[in-house]
Amino acid sequence: MPLDPAVEKLMKEISAGGEIRLEELSPSEARQAFSGMSLLDGEKTEVASVVDVGAAVDGRVIPLRIYRPCEASHLPVVLYFHGGGWVIGDLDTHDNTCRRLALASGCAVVSVHYRRAPEDPFPAAAEDCFAALRWVAAEADRLDVDRDRIAVAGDSAGGNLAAVVSLMARDRGGPALAFQLLIYPVTDYLCDTDSMRENAEGFFLTRAAMQWFWRQYAGDAPTPVPYHSPLHAKSLAELPPALVITAEYDPLRDEGEAYARRLLESGVAAVLRRYDGMIHGFVSMAGMLPQGAEALAAAGIDLRRALGVPDDERAPA
Repeated sequence: MPLDPAVEKLMKEISAGGEIRLEELSPSEARQAFSGMSLLDGEKTEVASVVDVGAAVDGRVIPLRIYRPCEASHLPVVLYFHGGGWVIGDLDTHDNTCRRLALASGCAVVSVHYRRAPEDPFPAAAEDCFAALRWVAAEADRLDVDRDRIAVAGDSAGGNLAAVVSLMARDRGGPALAFQLLIYPVTDYLCDTDSMRENAEGFFLTRAAMQWFWRQYAGDAPTPVPYHSPLHAKSLAELPPALVITAEYDPLRDEGEAYARRLLESGVAAVLRRYDGMIHGFVSMAGMLPQGAEALAAAGIDLRRALGVPDDERAPA
């Protein structure tokens, strides 16, 4: 279908402010440019509580932000890994996304600020996210969450990390995961799909920016290892059920959909949900694009079902 009129209007407004080519900026400049994108996610969604904590792991501290949608105890928990090409996102850029997801799912959401490239290239981000998962499971009683009802989620590079952490948990003997929510995930370093070529320019994320992100994270010619390119994993069997969200006008569309197909072929219960007329990042633009809010609300239903959230444990959306 054609580009959604609301997306077309938004892209014109963004372009009017001056084109930003991330690949021409330093990482610090790119982070500053990206920080303002959180304004597209609308007014701050109110939740029952938001607490910043630090997970002390192997001599370092991983910053976490914990969102609780209601006062109920022993909530299931979703670890959320923010997007931003492993380079430019942080807890603040995805704050409202996590607030919305907590309300939609009725789960505690733990947002993870992993080490970023190029200062800390692969595998730092993936190892931080897995370490955060193990820490949350170990500290579940103190955090008042249910270690037997854990999911992972993320968008873009964060979707990549959610997929990778699911592989790590399988390969390293847990913690057990009940679900993985992959929002337009990065799954393949090659950047050589039809959607990557068709949507290379003019739809927010560009092919050149994606290639720049990969260089920062994994170098110029990375070896296709599963823990940064999960589409290249030899087997996707025995992974948790998944919801994969893609957008029609996203360079990452085809690799996300290819990953969903491979999950299904491997016997994993996976649902692919493409949002026609949308662009990369639309879920975090819910203040401007109603489809972003709708996608998170629908994902929340999937999380509730997977994690067994009863009606009396849900905060109203």
